[in-house]
Amino acid sequence: MSADTRAAWPKDVMTTENSRPNRSGKPRHQDGGKPRFNRAPKPNHNHNPRRHRDEPEEKFIRRAIPDIDTPFTQMGIDARVAINLPGLGIETPSPIQEKSIPGIVAGRDLLGLAQTGTGKTAAFGLPMLTRLLNIGRKPEPRTCRALILAPTRELATQIAENIDNYAAGTPIRQFRVVGGASINVQVQRLERGVDVLIATPGRLIDLIERGAIDLSQTGYLVLDEADQMLDIGFIHALRRIARMLPKERQTLLFSATMPKLMAELADSYLTDPLKVAVNPPGQAAEKIEQGVHFVNQGDKATLLAEYLSKHTDELAIVFGRTKHGSEKLSKLLEKWGYKVAAIHGNKSQGQRERALASFRAGDTKVLVATDVAARGLDIPQVAHVYNYDLPNVPENYVHRIGRTARAGRDGRAIAFCAPAEIGELRAIEKAMKAQIPVVGGEPPFEVAKIRERGGPAGRGGPGAGAGTARKRPARRPSRAPKSAPRG
Repeated sequence: MSADTRAAWPKDVMTTENSRPNRSGKPRHQDGGKPRFNRAPKPNHNHNPRRHRDEPEEKFIRRAIPDIDTPFTQMGIDARVAINLPGLGIETPSPIQEKSIPGIVAGRDLLGLAQTGTGKTAAFGLPMLTRLLNIGRKPEPRTCRALILAPTRELATQIAENIDNYAAGTPIRQFRVVGGASINVQVQRLERGVDVLIATPGRLIDLIERGAIDLSQTGYLVLDEADQMLDIGFIHALRRIARMLPKERQTLLFSATMPKLMAELADSYLTDPLKVAVNPPGQAAEKIEQGVHFVNQGDKATLLAEYLSKHTDELAIVFGRTKHGSEKLSKLLEKWGYKVAAIHGNKSQGQRERALASFRAGDTKVLVATDVAARGLDIPQVAHVYNYDLPNVPENYVHRIGRTARAGRDGRAIAFCAPAEIGELRAIEKAMKAQIPVVGGEPPFEVAKIRERGGPAGRGGPGAGAGTARKRPARRPSRAPKSAPRG
């Protein structure tokens, strides 16, 4: 606290420069030989000592502990952090924040099951900052006090921006390290130490191998979107990182799903965790208007253009399955006159950041992306999501369409289903335990029959429905079944 107060006082009160001798050894006397204890006013400025003393008053109040009473301070959040929230549009806690924050402030480990867009960053970020503010000293060189791991560069960037906003007016500083950026710059920055380090596992391992970061003093660990990190193959990196952390630490693990490997990870990382679940996995937000359009694979680009032409002034995200396919589609749409950008694993970090910045600003209307943008991307203006290719992992469908209908807005999500993707559609509807309404095209005969029996595709009750879903493989050659109308 004393350090914060000292930083807020004016320089003319803290310095003793005027009392030191000059190079000749004589005192720095002015004004007729009388000692001067306040710094001389600058030319052309009316010096008013009382006014000058009042100038940083707002800054002093911000760095001191404000006298405010909000739902967040009542849960234990430091008022120096809580004072920033109304300006960010955060007035009342979301369900996951309400259930998580008191336990995290108390020092409990936490296992959170929640989809993106539920307020997870504030749920772990606000109590983390509260605990760090109580330390009262700078971190040592090449160390970090808190480590947040995220699966993608985009999610890491968004977390870093949020932490900056929450910590405004405090001495807490964050730093983000991701692939695609200069590792030498990151090494130089970490030499000074950092309060909060946000990282992707791969780049963090690179920095550890260079000796740029020491995790022995990291007392706060957050694994965000942990299930996606496991899907990407970061399990070995996570285990390696965990061995370098002190045993006495607070660990928070957030996941949208709970596969067996995730349960094993939680058991090994967490100690007597508080368990919080909101928005059950597999369920989409209520305000998302979903639909499936059956179409041949070769007709998808033309169909997408028809949808986009109906909403030329609204932002849309188009999800593809592969990096090459997404890049090819973006160039085709650009050729057709659409303002489009693409983000995928073959893009550099600078290219991805510029594409997202242009999309946020509305200069780009269409963003073509792979699943690197399926989680964590928070752009409330996104009105439409098009699943150009259905995802291989059913849960990713919910994450994809969750990029729309954010911040209380409505949104629309259309899935293009080619004959070869019937298996993926069945898996998605089975995971969601609901049918996706047909908004165009003719469903293949087998899908139509299952839907007539009631229930989502792949869940058609005992007997023929469920059996039919298991007889055929998940993937089919790229041609329509003979019994299916083409279109």
